[in-house]
This record gives sequence, structure tokens and C-alpha cells, in this order.
Amino acid sequence: MLYHLLYPLAHKLAVLNVFRYPSFRIIAAGIFSLVLGMWLGPWFIRELRSRQYGASNVREDTPERHQKKRGTPTMGGGLILFCLSVSTLLFADLTNRHVWMVLVVTLGYGLVGFLDDYLKLTKRNSKGLPGRLKMVGLTAIFLAAFLGFGLDWSTFALRFDTHLSLPFVSTKYFQPDLGWFFLPFAWVVVVGTSNAVNITDGLDGLAIGPTIVSSLTFLILAYLAGTVIAGFNVADYLFIPHIAGAEELAVFCAATVGAGIAFLWFNTYPASVFMGDIGALALGGALGTLAVLTKNELASVILHGVFFVEIVSVMIQVASFKSRGKRVFRMAPIHHHFELGGSAEPKIIVRFWIVAILLSLVTLISLKLR
Repeated sequence: MLYHLLYPLAHKLAVLNVFRYPSFRIIAAGIFSLVLGMWLGPWFIRELRSRQYGASNVREDTPERHQKKRGTPTMGGGLILFCLSVSTLLFADLTNRHVWMVLVVTLGYGLVGFLDDYLKLTKRNSKGLPGRLKMVGLTAIFLAAFLGFGLDWSTFALRFDTHLSLPFVSTKYFQPDLGWFFLPFAWVVVVGTSNAVNITDGLDGLAIGPTIVSSLTFLILAYLAGTVIAGFNVADYLFIPHIAGAEELAVFCAATVGAGIAFLWFNTYPASVFMGDIGALALGGALGTLAVLTKNELASVILHGVFFVEIVSVMIQVASFKSRGKRVFRMAPIHHHFELGGSAEPKIIVRFWIVAILLSLVTLISLKLR
């Protein structure tokens, strides 16, 4: 919004010319989102407490020590969504369809998460929204975003890149075009990432830490994929797909990083507020959409290794118990396995953060090894 309001006035006031540059708006979006989150955070948490939104928010299938967290307000992810949305709308180019695609998925998945959290709190149980209804909602929002902004309705052709890029492999050697088959593949990435982040959100700060790392990584990837400097195409130099307008996604990423850091201030151990499904589903959907739009769908398996291991641990546990009647882990997701093994919660959280940072570096290194 500020880009559209202030940049046209640059001929009258030269300083406003800074809004022309994505690099300035990226930094501004991150700072604004962070400051806004830190300012609103205490009030937001007080409002959640006053409405008793933490009355019964501890899952039943968690270690006994988690019961002491009962009464901590949840749905704190609403603070993240508000801050990143306002910051993105202020500093991004709102004519960019990529920005709207990721915003629709993020806010739409946040709505599904809100309904899930609300039912858990009002019905005083940990089940919330039925799984089938949740999946229908996530799928409908995915289609609304990717077909509403990514389909040319006059020709019924997809307007986003349907090629598949492999990490560590140059686009000039292998980049198959999946065509319409790319859509169900993208659905798996977006919905799968959303659920994986949601499953990871089981310890104080565990999910938001890797989310910040991933968002910062996608900021770099999006900027490199979309930036052309004085006719020099950075993406061509790195042998990665060039995506026109992808640099505007970096504004969204910066806003997410700022909002995430502000939330972590209140969510770090011992947490004053929990993210809830409203935040976890939304942020996971955002990360999955960023992976698709920046052509890092397969690279995101590396980048989101923490989330991937968490959701796979649940799948293994369920499959093993149903087929053999035995558990592979003490408890799933795997962070509870380490808890029951005697590791302190802060130690597990920080170690998962370290792993997330290392995986981010591996993902970025893959750019130079193509």
C-alpha cells in the first residue's frame, strides 16, 4: 500500500524513491512487523487470558509434565498473522499475484486453525475440528489461491511455473515440466508442510524457531529468483529458475521473520502464550506455498527437515502400532520421545533449532553446487 501511495510521489520528494527498491521494503517490512508484534504482544496475551482462551489447551497425548502448562493462553498465532499481514500489505507490491497467493493460503489456513482451536476450547476437548473437515478446508483454500490467482481463465492455462527443480541439479540439465500434474504435487507440498508444522508445535518455541529460519531462507531464495540488477539475471547465473516478481515474496518472508521473532519473545520457554493451530497451520501453509512459488519444492524437504522428521515419526508410530501392536518411539511426535528419554525441554528445543539452521545452510549451499 505504501509502495503504491508513496512511490508515485518520488518526483516531488526524492527520498520516497526508496520505495522503488525491494531491498528497502524487505528490511522495512521485517522491522515494522517485529516492532508491531512486540508492541501488541502484552495486550494481546492479556486479552486471551481475560477470555480464558487457555482454559483447556494441553493435548491429552502429551507427557505428564505438560499438564503444568494448563491455563497458558493459546491462539497466539493470531498475533503473528496480524503483524505479517499488515506489514506485507503496507510494503509489498499488491499487483503481484504471488503475494496474494501466499496471503490467501496463510490467512485461509489460519481461519481453519482458528475454528480448530475454538472448538477445542469451547468443547473442552483436544480433538477440535474433525480431520476430514479440516482437510476439506485446507484443500478448498489451496485451490482458491492457486486457481484464483494462478489460472488464466481465458485459456485455462496455469500462470505459474510447473517445472520441477531438483536441489544440487542445474536447471539446464534436468527440469521436467509436470503440467497440470504439478497442481496435485503442489497440494501435497502445501498441505503436508502445514500439517508438519502443526505437529511440531508441541514444545515452547519449537515450531516458531525453525519457521523463522525457513522464512529467512526463503527470503534469500525468493530475492535471488526474482532479482535482475542492471540487466544481470542472478537466477541465470546460479542456474536456478528465474521467477518474475518473486522478489516481492521476500517482503512477505521478512514480515514473517519479524512477526515470528516478536512471537518468540513471548513463546520462548516457559511460554506465556501458545501458537495454536491458528498459527501452526497458517505458517506451515505459508512455507509450503513459498516452496512451490520459488521452485524449491524438493529442496524444502531438506530445509524443513525438522518438520519432515516430526510428521514421519507420527506416521511410523501409527503404522507400527496398527500392524504390529508395538510402538517404535516412546511417544510421537519425536520431540516427546526425547522428553520421555530424560532430555530437558529447553535442550530439545535449542537442538532442534540448531538442526534447522544447519539444514538451511545446506539448502543455500545447494545453489552453488548446481
